[in-house]
Amino acid sequence: MKKLLLNVCILLLTTLCYSQYSDTASTVINDKWSREKANSWYANHNWIVGANFNPSTAINQLEMWQERTFDPETIDKELGYAKEIGFNTMRVYLHSLAYKVDPSGFKNRMETYLQIADKNDIKTMFVIFDDVWGKSPKIGIQPEPKPGVHNSGWVQDPGDPASKELENFPELEMYVKDVIGTFKKDKRILMWDLYNEPGNSGKFSASVNLLNAVFKWAREVNPLQPLTAGIWRWEKRFQEVNEIQALNSDIITYHHYGEPGDHLQVLNLLKTHGRPMVCTEYMARTRNSRFSNILPILKEEKIGAINWGLVAGKTNTIYEWDKPIESGEEPIEWFHDIFRKDGTPYRQDEVDLIKKLTSKD
Repeated sequence: MKKLLLNVCILLLTTLCYSQYSDTASTVINDKWSREKANSWYANHNWIVGANFNPSTAINQLEMWQERTFDPETIDKELGYAKEIGFNTMRVYLHSLAYKVDPSGFKNRMETYLQIADKNDIKTMFVIFDDVWGKSPKIGIQPEPKPGVHNSGWVQDPGDPASKELENFPELEMYVKDVIGTFKKDKRILMWDLYNEPGNSGKFSASVNLLNAVFKWAREVNPLQPLTAGIWRWEKRFQEVNEIQALNSDIITYHHYGEPGDHLQVLNLLKTHGRPMVCTEYMARTRNSRFSNILPILKEEKIGAINWGLVAGKTNTIYEWDKPIESGEEPIEWFHDIFRKDGTPYRQDEVDLIKKLTSKD
């Protein structure tokens, strides 16, 4: 059954890659980078390698970015851990509600973050919208983590049904254009990831309007940095979402938490776009997506590698999706993350491998 499902997914993906992902397709927004421009941009960067980053003291994006809980000391310390192992990129989620309550302060905190990251020789990939986990984000004090539950407090942006309601779009457009416009020439920003996992949480094609809109708004700003939105599911019900992502992304990004054979099939098919590629989410140990068997492949294939999680903390991403440990005790094998809060590696052999591949050994 698993093999049949994989073959169906690969067939669908092959169809998308060869027959519909054309740079001349009608759904491509004007001013998308040419393949030549995208490949030239990529050639001017070292191998992109790093992690999705949320400080260990924040349960979600709002706790990271709101003034009361913004924690530059922890950010600096933990980005220092990343620098020590040779990571040069962090993928960081923003949140429109944190902007809404305090636009100037929000952008000032983005600037503070960028100063800290730059000091640690780290580029940043900012994520604008997100369809994953909690549907009802709320400004203010965020909940405490539920013991043993993966991402118990993570929230969507702008939420559900907020992401589907067209009356919200003028305010969201203002947010996107102000944030990207403020930093459109900032070389500390690697790229803009406009929408994380559109269609997740049962939304499917209901996210199409906002996905199309955010690409349009960002193109109108015309930043120096490339735009992208990562492909993450391959079933037919995601076909429309996948087409928009692939047809409008300057750099192809994707997520894959499976084992090496499946990962290789996906990346080889995505190569048919003829564009640089970055895997913006991978590494789920209990699903056999590990540093030891995925990171060397990505380096060999010259594909950027951004794993999920840096320091274990309030997001509880050491626990597996949908498999809570009610006692809150540490799982036998961590799902995500690399370091404990004090900077001690969860697995020294993994850190040694990362250092070797990033030439930090």
